[in-house]
Amino acid sequence: MRMRTYLVRLNLDIKEKNIQNALRFKAASLSIKALSRPNNKVVVLAHRGRPTKFDKPLSLRPFASLLSKSTGKKVVFIDRVAGAKKKIDGARGGSVFLLENLRFEKGERENSEKFARTLAALGDEYIMNDFATSHRSSPSTTGITKYIPSRNGEIVRNEIEALEKATKKPARPLVLIIGGAKIKDKAGTIKRLLPKTSHVLLGGGVGNTFLAASGIDVKKSLYEKEMVKSAKSLLRSRKIVYPVDFAVKGNAILDIGPETIKRYAKIIKSARTIIWAGPMGKFEDKEFRNGNDEIGKAVLRNKKAKIIIGGVDTLSSLPVRIKSQKQGNILFSTGGSAMLQFLAGKKMPAIEAAKKAKRKMTR
Repeated sequence: MRMRTYLVRLNLDIKEKNIQNALRFKAASLSIKALSRPNNKVVVLAHRGRPTKFDKPLSLRPFASLLSKSTGKKVVFIDRVAGAKKKIDGARGGSVFLLENLRFEKGERENSEKFARTLAALGDEYIMNDFATSHRSSPSTTGITKYIPSRNGEIVRNEIEALEKATKKPARPLVLIIGGAKIKDKAGTIKRLLPKTSHVLLGGGVGNTFLAASGIDVKKSLYEKEMVKSAKSLLRSRKIVYPVDFAVKGNAILDIGPETIKRYAKIIKSARTIIWAGPMGKFEDKEFRNGNDEIGKAVLRNKKAKIIIGGVDTLSSLPVRIKSQKQGNILFSTGGSAMLQFLAGKKMPAIEAAKKAKRKMTR
């Protein structure tokens, strides 16, 4: 059998202090283990942050040793794409490589076709396994699919399957829980899913925006003034449920209150599909994480529902350690913005590009 080199796009854009406990890291490790064999080579393509040039704190170099430890395979770090082909081609079967943060490369940042061809030349087949960047176009997510056989990996397929079931034929009642700082990225998701939901439960800055839209003076609370008009439009639906009491510090609402928790928990208990994006308050502060903890417990207690939880902050806020992408009746999404875009019915360029390339392969 001919030696094959797989180029796999993974997500190492990890903000958590304990990198090895992050869902994205665990998913990347499992992906490498599943692909690596004595008769092939694996090259990991990834990014971290949004650098405009080399930025040492955003280097992926430390990930090589962390991935080696978690996978049990020696992961060789390559600091530049230029010259990488020679190192990869000369390596033995079973070798695993990690390229430096692709966003350090001008070609990646500028969506260069030339850079896409350069990446494609490093291997024989491309696997898109980074759901969190699947809503964006770049040489390493879409461009590369034009030049070598490509397909979506298991991480991406798991997310697509769960999200499609939740949007096309959800078990009902479907409950949408929306929190976090901003409504702007979530309004499209609420609008699209509203006809199928029984309730939309709101908290965080999103909840504050709806409170302002309902005529309540939120004073110095975090909210989006420019989105109040859109929130007013959504409030025409009785399915929209916003907080009735709050935990306040000074003039700012920082958490949902006990009556709201009780009301939300009752709705969550009866749900058969739950989609959660965004924490309920300032969970980073112990004084204001009770609301989020209680909602998290209510969601995790519901063993009859199909549950999808997404967004880095949402996952970080949960009162439980996440061991894998799928746990029982729950799928923990590796993407925040990507999940919301998918749920809003928007295009996912990287997913479509890999599907298109796969269809070409099978003709």
